[in-house]
Amino acid sequence: MKLPAKRLIGSGAALLAVGIVLSWTSLPLARVASAQTKAPAAAAMPPAEKYFKNVKALTGITVDDFMGSMGLYSAALSMCCGDCHVGAGTDNPDWASDANPHKVMARNMEVMVRAINKEHFGGGKAITCWTCHRGSGSPSVTATMDQIYGDPLNFSSELIKQAPPNSGVPTLDQIFDKYTKALGGADKIAALTSYTATGNASAYGPVDRTDPAEIYAKAPGQFTMLVHQRGGDMARTTDGAHAWVKLPLTVVKEYPLTGSLLEGGKFDGLMAFPGQIRKAFTNWRVGFPTSLDDKPVWEVQANGANGLVVTLFFDKATGLLTRYVRHVNTADGRLPNQIDYSDYRPVAGVMMPYKFTFDWISGREGYTITAYQPNVAIDPSKFAEPVLVTK
Repeated sequence: MKLPAKRLIGSGAALLAVGIVLSWTSLPLARVASAQTKAPAAAAMPPAEKYFKNVKALTGITVDDFMGSMGLYSAALSMCCGDCHVGAGTDNPDWASDANPHKVMARNMEVMVRAINKEHFGGGKAITCWTCHRGSGSPSVTATMDQIYGDPLNFSSELIKQAPPNSGVPTLDQIFDKYTKALGGADKIAALTSYTATGNASAYGPVDRTDPAEIYAKAPGQFTMLVHQRGGDMARTTDGAHAWVKLPLTVVKEYPLTGSLLEGGKFDGLMAFPGQIRKAFTNWRVGFPTSLDDKPVWEVQANGANGLVVTLFFDKATGLLTRYVRHVNTADGRLPNQIDYSDYRPVAGVMMPYKFTFDWISGREGYTITAYQPNVAIDPSKFAEPVLVTK
């Protein structure tokens, strides 16, 4: 399956360096050498400047936060890594070089945005790169006549407005009850306590290829995702308390997720077993009805720890989950992930998606599951900190 990609998707290591944090929930899994797995550790991670050279603005943040900020720069300006970094996308990148004036300008803009937020917004993230750029390297300062008299531009907020009582919107319990029945019923859902899956993942970007993918999941929140890429295996894992990412083509080839990103990774593990979703938060709110691909959906949202925002979209007709979006905090604003589910089929009496697309700010990936194995024993090492196997 070939999927479209934005220009900001470059090639090679530059892409993965930007996107790794975002692709956490892709449902792919990489080879994990069980004999080499490490015990979970909650030790504090050194700041990004300990791993990267010539870091002057994005100091004092973790590697996963640093990577997320790089991705937000790319998304806001529709640029790829090579637009700022010398040699990015080649076999000999010079990430530390300041020879490209775009990199120096980006650093200056980071300082400016932080100063604006500090002076006018109490140090929050009310202003980001996206606020002005909206996908353009040179933000427009004047509206055109077509924009003034044409259809209104719609840049909806990631935070939904709660529908008031008596507005014709179903209650939260009604939405989740219909979802439970659509999946196969509470008893069937509760009986599914583990599963593995195999399939393939389409590579993002202009190359039309697929790589083998695997999933390991064990209730209540253990989840590992692997993709066997040509450049080496990619692994993303949560044991329910910690979460890790390892890639073969990044400057820092392994690191734990922290803060808001960790909360997102842990919730992805809960999402693997839908019977837990309703109880995951106590502040769920139901928004006004909307549509996805011209199909009406109900939208519900909740806020988690450390700034996590989770939004779910349920098909109004079938009751099934069609989209899952989560936002996590970074030094430069909220970082989005989006998964769209389709081709639901029964697995041990529970409807499971056999196809989904995973969107992150540096591209779009497509996944096809060929087989699920429900309620199987899974080696605990599959959910320990993975060891990257390079090729």
